[in-house]
Amino acid sequence: MSPLVIGLVLGSAVLHATWNAILRSGADRLWSMTVMCAMCALVALPVALIAPMPAPASWPYMAGSAALQIVYALFLVRAYRHGQLAHVYPIARGAAPLLVTLGAAVVAGEQLAPLSLLGVVLVSSGIVAIAFGKGRADAVSSLMALATGGFIASYMVTDGVGVRLSGHAIGYAAWQAILDGLPMPLVYLAIRRRWPAIAPNLELGKMAVGALISVTAYGVVVWAMSLSPMGQVSALRETSILFAALIGAVFLKERLTAQRLVGAAMIAGGAVALSLG
Repeated sequence: MSPLVIGLVLGSAVLHATWNAILRSGADRLWSMTVMCAMCALVALPVALIAPMPAPASWPYMAGSAALQIVYALFLVRAYRHGQLAHVYPIARGAAPLLVTLGAAVVAGEQLAPLSLLGVVLVSSGIVAIAFGKGRADAVSSLMALATGGFIASYMVTDGVGVRLSGHAIGYAAWQAILDGLPMPLVYLAIRRRWPAIAPNLELGKMAVGALISVTAYGVVVWAMSLSPMGQVSALRETSILFAALIGAVFLKERLTAQRLVGAAMIAGGAVALSLG
């Protein structure tokens, strides 16, 4: 992996933790996620119109990823209902590489290398340390965070395959954001029985910033997966776990206990070990 890719993915990790903090800080997180996703589609539209059209073979993967990300968004919103950023985020992000590795072993019969086994132990231990430490959220929030990790693993693998078939990573990332964001108001309507209210205020401004950050962060990841192994990209992205813990402590005034910080570090280190293994 080139230094340019490494640097951009690490930057993407910071951005990803930042937009999750913006989502967690909102009073109505379903509204926040809906507006943010819709704005992501609007931000991506000019890019999609300028960039080369992705190859037809990639469109089923693009659509599948969009569907998975919509469900992921709903699970993430539920996890943040009572769970703090420094609790939910590490479980969700750390579970993704863990589930990919274990799923490959069970379904495809892939043997786990010693380094991968170490990664499994680190991620599992880190999740337990955060989930059952002081200041933990309710059991439902923890389960929702784990389920969110499953959807993260699913859509990242889907996009990793799709972007390599597309021939144009930027065009693929832009259209994927559009397919993901445009249906979200309809999802909101189905749940709340009304359209999301839009008014020019501070919350709308925060969602606009979050949308720009989100679409940029994941666009970088999709581009990186077109050039580098998915596992390595995913592992670098999971360093965002540490950034989220620090952001939660500094900006959201969440208590950063030693156990929570050690757990986040174990998950990040385990993610790296899983990719290298």
